[in-house]
Amino acid sequence: MRSHYFRASHLVYCLIVLALSFGGGSVGAAQAESLVLYSGRGKALVEPIVGRFTEETGIEVRVKYGKTAQLAVALQEEGEQSPADVFWSQDAGALGALVGAEMFLPLSEGTLGLVPEVYRGADGLWVATSGRARVLAYSSVRVGGGNLPGSVFDLTDATYRGRVGWAPTNASFQAFVTAMRKTHGQDAAKAWLVGMIENDAQVYPKNTAIIQAIAAGEVDYGLPNHYYLLRFKTADKHYPVEQTSFAAGDIGNLVNVAGVGVLKTSEHVEAAQAFVAYLLSSKAQQYFASETFEYPVVGDVIPSPRLQPLELLRGEAPAVDLDTLEDLKGTLELLAEVGLR
Repeated sequence: MRSHYFRASHLVYCLIVLALSFGGGSVGAAQAESLVLYSGRGKALVEPIVGRFTEETGIEVRVKYGKTAQLAVALQEEGEQSPADVFWSQDAGALGALVGAEMFLPLSEGTLGLVPEVYRGADGLWVATSGRARVLAYSSVRVGGGNLPGSVFDLTDATYRGRVGWAPTNASFQAFVTAMRKTHGQDAAKAWLVGMIENDAQVYPKNTAIIQAIAAGEVDYGLPNHYYLLRFKTADKHYPVEQTSFAAGDIGNLVNVAGVGVLKTSEHVEAAQAFVAYLLSSKAQQYFASETFEYPVVGDVIPSPRLQPLELLRGEAPAVDLDTLEDLKGTLELLAEVGLR
């Protein structure tokens, strides 16, 4: 199965590039017109792989970077006037929101077939590009193993007052809140958010800042994605932060995906489809595994030894259908209601 995904990803990508060269549009024409990518993924994370795509295909990609939620809202406001060809989201929730707004074109069967069903939208309008897990980061200097909470809901306890960092404007955090709403109900999610605020949770602009704040002694715990700490550990194996999961099945262990879709507004559909296929190619997937420490979504990619084995990760993750995370609007409204926006 693993070799199937490897061979298929390479073949589909090559066929799409050949179609651009000899079929419904030339690579040269696509380069002159260029693709417009709206990316909720950070520039430092994805600029290298976007550049490699251009080097290999000649297709220029003009990128508008921003927060995933803001870009999803912008696309809906722009409607048919949007210049975007492709939307690359940091989480599945924003992709679902655009599916609900009927803004995506179907992806090719060949592209969809590159990944298991769990890593694509049920309607075939988006596909995951990498996976990641929510984790509990903590100070390896000030926190002992016996002081770790079993659930994300425990963080509202007075024991953790002023000691937890979070990033409420981050797309991954917002997707996590959406999952909490869907799994535990609106009232429970609101009560947790209010409880965290009242417990003096410290607000940071993004996940990197949470990790740095733990190392600096500003907070003792944090709620980031798994790969941020691994970058610090690569530079300094003694970096004074560790991370762990909550108890198996806890919503704090949400496994989400970054993903991509081709917009109906695209004037360069074949080139856009080629870009999506490239993100699932063995080269791109190895980049995500080796350079950004994310979980690949196709087989025959060498995982980072720093990553928790995928089987163990799945065993600890809550049972959440990613297609149910589309209510980004409801989560943003809830965050605004409790004063986090």
